[in-house]
Amino acid sequence: MTTRAAQPPTGRGEPQPSAPQRARDLLRSGFGLIGPRHARHSLPVDQLDALTLPIGDDGVVIGVDADGRPAVLGLNRPTAYDVVLIGGLWTAQVIALRAAATGARVAVETGRPQAWMQMVHAMGGGQNGLAVYEVGRVPPQGTSAGTPVLVVRDCGMRPPRGRVVSGPWQAVLTLLPYLSPVAPRLLRQARLVGVQRISPDEAAELGRAMALPRAETDSLPGLADGLTLWCTDRDRQYVLTQPTDAEIGLLGMPRRMD
Repeated sequence: MTTRAAQPPTGRGEPQPSAPQRARDLLRSGFGLIGPRHARHSLPVDQLDALTLPIGDDGVVIGVDADGRPAVLGLNRPTAYDVVLIGGLWTAQVIALRAAATGARVAVETGRPQAWMQMVHAMGGGQNGLAVYEVGRVPPQGTSAGTPVLVVRDCGMRPPRGRVVSGPWQAVLTLLPYLSPVAPRLLRQARLVGVQRISPDEAAELGRAMALPRAETDSLPGLADGLTLWCTDRDRQYVLTQPTDAEIGLLGMPRRMD
């Protein structure tokens, strides 16, 4: 006599297994997993505005704002991005160090390479994201979304026009120790300007050039070390850069003068 394997019931009058039973059958046969069984969460429409998430820009944390919240500088962009920092070498080096820590390659164009050598040695002799070049000698960097680049131009009071300019995934940060004759041109093309402590005469000139409110113009000569006023076309924000222990060991304490 021939024996046939048992088949599942197909008659319409046969009781159908419940959803939990089907899930258990699938699990026993090796297909599917039983997920968590929780009651659904609901929220009245008039309470939707209270449902918020602390999402901000991504990039380099350059310090904290007046409320103690992280201030983030988004350097890695698919469009050209020029930054001018009228301030000290210490702040520019912290930004470069933190940009490299986020995965960006940093190319430093400088007339004082000895001031950057300690950072180069600490980061593996230029093999781990930071390289130093003479003024006018920065080669094309071959940027992409996966390999963004920050070019730091530390070329003194009158930096020449750079061979390597900002572009997709390549931001350029130009460091000016003081307000110089080339500053108006650089300020016009910059998307972001950072200002540290400057003289009253420089503050007055910069306030006119950037249409700063009187209170912020008057504050510039008295800014503490490590404090920077960052300005865009529409917004202004004071940011205090607080070094980590590793940054203090490598670069020292915040300072405006080099």
